Amino acid sequence: MMQNINAGKRLKQLAIASAVALSLAACQTVDSSSQQTQAPAFAFQQASVTELQTAMQQGQLTAEQLVAYYLQQIEQHNTQGAELRAVISLSENALSDARRLDAERAQGEMRGPLHGIPVLLKDNIDTADGLANTAGSVLFANNFPADDAFLVNELREEGAIILGKANLSEWANFRSTRSSSGWSGMGGQALNPYDRSRSTCGSSAGSASAVAADFTALSVGTETDGSLVCPAAINGIVTIKPTLGLISRDGIIPIAHSQDTAGPMARTVTGATLMLQAMAEHDANDNAGYRDDTDFAQHLKTDGLQGKRIGVVRNLMGYNELLDEQFDQQLEVLRAQGAEVVDVTMPTYGEYGGDEFTVLLYEFKYDMEKYLATTELPYQTMDDLIDANNAAADQELIYFGQELFQMAAAKSEDDKDDYLKALENSKRLAGEEGIDAMLKEHELNLLIAPTTSPSWKIDRVNGDNYSGSASSPAAVAGYPHITVPMGYIQIGEEPALPVGLSFFSTAKAEPVLIEAAFAYEQATKHRKAPQFD
Repeated sequence: MMQNINAGKRLKQLAIASAVALSLAACQTVDSSSQQTQAPAFAFQQASVTELQTAMQQGQLTAEQLVAYYLQQIEQHNTQGAELRAVISLSENALSDARRLDAERAQGEMRGPLHGIPVLLKDNIDTADGLANTAGSVLFANNFPADDAFLVNELREEGAIILGKANLSEWANFRSTRSSSGWSGMGGQALNPYDRSRSTCGSSAGSASAVAADFTALSVGTETDGSLVCPAAINGIVTIKPTLGLISRDGIIPIAHSQDTAGPMARTVTGATLMLQAMAEHDANDNAGYRDDTDFAQHLKTDGLQGKRIGVVRNLMGYNELLDEQFDQQLEVLRAQGAEVVDVTMPTYGEYGGDEFTVLLYEFKYDMEKYLATTELPYQTMDDLIDANNAAADQELIYFGQELFQMAAAKSEDDKDDYLKALENSKRLAGEEGIDAMLKEHELNLLIAPTTSPSWKIDRVNGDNYSGSASSPAAVAGYPHITVPMGYIQIGEEPALPVGLSFFSTAKAEPVLIEAAFAYEQATKHRKAPQFD
């Protein structure tokens, strides 16, 4: 089965590589002294969305050339070269979509700030363009959705080009308690571009690694708890985990509807904000959805920290002294930009973990079975998936098991009362009595903490060495959370490892967080691109 999948995938890659070569050849210039045709150096490596859009508006770059460049990068460093394994599949339509959008631009038609900008989608998001939606599992290799996910349709309407699907921690890292983040049966082990012996974190592993490595300008990831902010911080990029319901959950292979959300991943706060704006359209069929007419881009203010009262959540720290030192240095930056910084403690931190786990297991079973009913796959229940994993054990169970699948499958309607109690407890303890209580007591606009530890060595024997994170409060409460690069940690001759600064607050506080995150980013400009041999 896997041999056939890989062979088909390789044929697609060869066809795309040929198209890339033709596209790049069209961009060649002639040296008048030698009359020899030479391809110029691409001038927009690691460029931001605004830089790319400006270049296209000024006629210095086309969407077709940009797509060709990213496809070439992927060809060179996804399964060859740096072997990052950030991408699972590529769209056969990307170049033709780029040409169509270039033609629209030439006619004076601009769909929006993402017109002609390539985007990779985490491979748990439905598309109707011939790309399988696999969740990283060979069990879903033939899952070809009939429709785009709601958010994908919104991206297309705004002129974004779907470049392909990004690798992820299989099943969004909800199959085993001993998993290795970034590994999937379909994509293999995604690697961190800053140090390829280290983890990408997950589950939006390939989405983060690809943006960092310049395989794409933008990507979409998803989060239940940490799956956007952890890989973004560890791969030195920006992400915005929005308030639950701001972005439609339609067409996303689920873990748990009470926490699941998609979010933008970019190299800058501006790129992430523009992408958030494109995806944040109200979906009347999503029962958590709500209408928000905010123009998020208007909150990209260089003085966005001025007058803000910010709480430093001290009990979300203390698990890595080097990280804490780097974080404490950033407090002076915040003060210099006009913010008032006060120390606070989250009173309920650590009290809702058990309830959250109860919720995730219960919702995973029923949400997954609901998604299965929308597919033409030969599975209807969690037990079907467990049996299929056992049948494909030589591909799926080679490094770790499926005990979370088994625990979820054991849930039944008899557990509903316990689930509902756990859901109420976890939301209250993380939200009203957690984040909201700190904001109210100290009259704060937002909270900050280190996002997570520096990347750890990939270890398939013991699994992830995950020492701490700021992700859970906002994730469980369903509140927004932004992480921005806050520098690097380096010891001796070891590669410098990126770390992130988290900004989070109450529900629908994206404007406040964008102001603070953008002002901090502009004051520091910490991000540096990874270097390949």
